[in-house]
Amino acid sequence: MKPRIFSARRILTMNPSLPEATHVAVRDGRILGVGSLETLADLGECELDERFADKVILPGFVEGHSHALEGVLWEYPYAGFFPRQDPDGHTWPGLTDIARLQRHLREQLAKLDDATPLIAWGFDPIYFPDRRLDRNDLDAVDDQRPIVVIHANLHMMTVNSAMLRLSGLESHADIEGVVTFDDGRPNGELREMAAMFAIFDTLDLDLFDRGSEAATLERYARIGQRHGVTTLTDLYNPLSETGVESMQRTCRRDDVPMRLAPAMSALTYTPDDGIERVLGCREKSSDKLQFGLVKLMTDGSIQGYTARLMWPGYHDGSPNGMWNAEPERLTEIVHRYHQAGLQLHIHTNGDEAVELMLDAIESALELWPRADHRHTLQHCQIISHAQLKRAARLGVCLNMFANHLYYWGDIHRSRTLGFERCQRLEPLASADRLGIPIAAHCDAPVTPLAPLFTAWCAVARQTADGEVLGPNEALSVDRALRLITLDAAYTLKLDDRVGSLEVGKFADMAVLDEDPRDVPLDRLASIRVAATVVGGHVFDNV
Repeated sequence: MKPRIFSARRILTMNPSLPEATHVAVRDGRILGVGSLETLADLGECELDERFADKVILPGFVEGHSHALEGVLWEYPYAGFFPRQDPDGHTWPGLTDIARLQRHLREQLAKLDDATPLIAWGFDPIYFPDRRLDRNDLDAVDDQRPIVVIHANLHMMTVNSAMLRLSGLESHADIEGVVTFDDGRPNGELREMAAMFAIFDTLDLDLFDRGSEAATLERYARIGQRHGVTTLTDLYNPLSETGVESMQRTCRRDDVPMRLAPAMSALTYTPDDGIERVLGCREKSSDKLQFGLVKLMTDGSIQGYTARLMWPGYHDGSPNGMWNAEPERLTEIVHRYHQAGLQLHIHTNGDEAVELMLDAIESALELWPRADHRHTLQHCQIISHAQLKRAARLGVCLNMFANHLYYWGDIHRSRTLGFERCQRLEPLASADRLGIPIAAHCDAPVTPLAPLFTAWCAVARQTADGEVLGPNEALSVDRALRLITLDAAYTLKLDDRVGSLEVGKFADMAVLDEDPRDVPLDRLASIRVAATVVGGHVFDNV
């Protein structure tokens, strides 16, 4: 087949040796040449494709921290505070008080048969300061049918009395993460993995494993395609036998527009079993499916009050958060996987979790020196400047949750962190000045999968109420675009294959109506993605 040359008004390559071009040549799913039409003339006879002649082409966006749960949860009703668009383009309204939530749940119940539990997702209690949602609120909707409301941060849920009885948690209020009323009875709120998994086990529902199903992955890819994402992660996957087989079958299909990098959930296995599992899966990697990453969950979320914070803790005096495993066990896991030569992606929301993991990585490197390990701290929202310097010295990458600034910045300023710490929320500019490899992410389904919005957050640092938090940590648009392309690929050890438009790399592209560098900042996030190209296959967005 003859090579195809795509022409564009402008191509932003993310290649420092050739930052801009007007044409890109593709053969066999890879980039054969980049430059002007004249410089590509020596490639011989080529097919000229001018459908994007008035567009701007970038490398396909790389989402370095998201979850295939984004494809699972849309099978259930959305119940979040902010409006949100589903994969079919329908916008679900935001639910801004508990009464509206209850009405919404009653409407959804009417669509179910009598034997089906109601599961909803996206609820965010931090936006309801007067009181917490509890079992009584859900019992008022239905006290006989199990109801589960998964919180937006994915670290908490609220259930009704029927679900507490069915799961046995009604009589086990002493389990860590089961929140109680003053009289000692469970109030329906469950925090972190141990308590929540009791519900999932009762319902025989593994949402994370369901992220590997074909229909889920197709939906996930479709969401990514709409926003120019060509490489997605699934950063908490159990890597079950059936799940791995499903990912292999689905990702090899040309009509599924994504490359996928799943990370095995370390807490699912003993270190011995986990290392054996991920090494075995790594041999099954392909051009569109890359195994080998490991995800370690340490603390929870700041807005859920389950993140671990150093002194003085939470600004409003709330108790410190929770560990998902004992600190000694978390340190051992880092040591074992590091020694095995694997790359860790470590959830660290609070600065105490950051400190624990930097200690663990430093001691692991002292025992087993490794060049270019690229262990990556994920989220690291209020990492301190001293910790940034340690991260730089240890060769640690930081993938920061820039969307947090918009969705929870106001809450952090007024309730959880206060003024000074909010000036270093997601301190991208400081990390960049220290030469730390950085990226930015959306953590879908926690926030919507939309890399241009993530880039806007890194530049504007604006909250939902319009306040700018930490202007000294803002990046330029040029720098922010690298966070969602080549830099994100680097944190996944995929920068030799994706993230920039260079000869030999996969022909993955995001085709935009406008140049992100030319539009006013307030329009950066809303630039239309006209098409997404994966391995030379064009997927038009309607």
